[in-house]
Amino acid sequence: MTYRGRHRRKRRGQALRAVLTGTALGLTAAATLISTSQAAGGDDPGKLVQLASSAEIGKLQLHENLVSPSSLTALTGNMGGNVGVHGVLQNANHPMRNKSACSGTEAAALPVEPTASRAYCWDSGDATTQKWLPQSVTTSGDADNDGKWGEDRVILSGWTHNDHKAGEPADDKGLARIAFIDANDPGNLKYRWVLLVAPLSGGADFGAVRSHIGGMVWYQDKLIVTAQNGADHNNALFVFDMHRILQANVNSDAVGKVSGGYSAHGYQYVLPAIGSYDLTGGACTAGNDNAVPCFGSISLDRTSTPDSLVAGEWFSSGGTEPARVWRYYYSTASDRTGLLGSNSSDNVNADEAYETKAVGLQGVISHKRSGADKADWYVDYAPGSRGKHGTLWRQNTDGTEAAKCTADQSYACWGQHTESMSYWAETGELWTLTEWAANKDNQWEPDAIPERVLYAVPLSSVDDALE
Repeated sequence: MTYRGRHRRKRRGQALRAVLTGTALGLTAAATLISTSQAAGGDDPGKLVQLASSAEIGKLQLHENLVSPSSLTALTGNMGGNVGVHGVLQNANHPMRNKSACSGTEAAALPVEPTASRAYCWDSGDATTQKWLPQSVTTSGDADNDGKWGEDRVILSGWTHNDHKAGEPADDKGLARIAFIDANDPGNLKYRWVLLVAPLSGGADFGAVRSHIGGMVWYQDKLIVTAQNGADHNNALFVFDMHRILQANVNSDAVGKVSGGYSAHGYQYVLPAIGSYDLTGGACTAGNDNAVPCFGSISLDRTSTPDSLVAGEWFSSGGTEPARVWRYYYSTASDRTGLLGSNSSDNVNADEAYETKAVGLQGVISHKRSGADKADWYVDYAPGSRGKHGTLWRQNTDGTEAAKCTADQSYACWGQHTESMSYWAETGELWTLTEWAANKDNQWEPDAIPERVLYAVPLSSVDDALE
């Protein structure tokens, strides 16, 4: 691992602002690729249109809030110190199934074109549960350009508690957890769950982070995840320090300090938030591309200068609103490793933004190919109904391209109901995962069959076919 930096910011940041819920934080034929004349759903997404006015860019501005370092130090000390990523991986207790062991339904969720080079299915209980939804992915290839965190190759997958299932305890609503996947042996992946939390009471306690992890980026020693979408708050992103993975010593349903120590809702490990990024324009508005956007997904672009976090907003696949995609540059200061570049007022401005007419976007990647004069933006469309393949578009300000496959010349060639994407630069792989989709009313069908797969596709297999 070439990166060794730690967060050493001397200035005490503004306290982490969040909505409180009880005692917990409410963070809240042969397939070919061709240029498209018609997108999924009959709409032509055309080219990206750059947003240049200060008013438009201003709607994307963030404000950084950091937890007091003393609170983080206190909580770390109270819970026995940092366990570390390697420590979690050493105790991985859930095996992943290789592609050959996936069910027929799971394998059917994989893309038609380009085909997946690697695919994995989850342990049986996680593959079938309706309580949790797989939403996002990032890797140690994001964290460091050598592809490793220390001695380990790691994949992280963010899952959000399903808020739509009737009868679930109110205290479970919106909980967020991350699968730390040991990817050192490609033929034997295994993982351990870690619960997202946030410090309370000066580090004497912690509460559950309640977040829709639609996207996440592990860059240097920080993990940034998207917050819950909605109009009830203006939190956009939450930040975690990968040097602060802590261990609970009491096994109970509670989250936080209990008699005898600390409990994490049955999980052994917790990852405490160290800060958040709020939208300065106020609460986001889903479904209106002229308002403050709700973050749908994020990813890392190592081909920009400096490295950047790219984001996109999600609207319903049945809608007509164009969506925005944009980027923020990371800080280059040695005492701000893994944090976004902010000004003297702790505000973070978007550095580039576009509008796309592609709808129903679940993931976004920006990548500048060698010798190109501009970056391409890859966005994946997921249809609203279950059991249907989506579309992976490649867009820039010149036009749009996508895969065309099957006898009816459909553009539905990507995975079934895919979520966020992550590009592992060291291996050249584009990673994503499929969710278990609900019906058109966003309700879970009692007899639904799991369609959850984590897979990788070489980005070159997309680009080579287009050239």
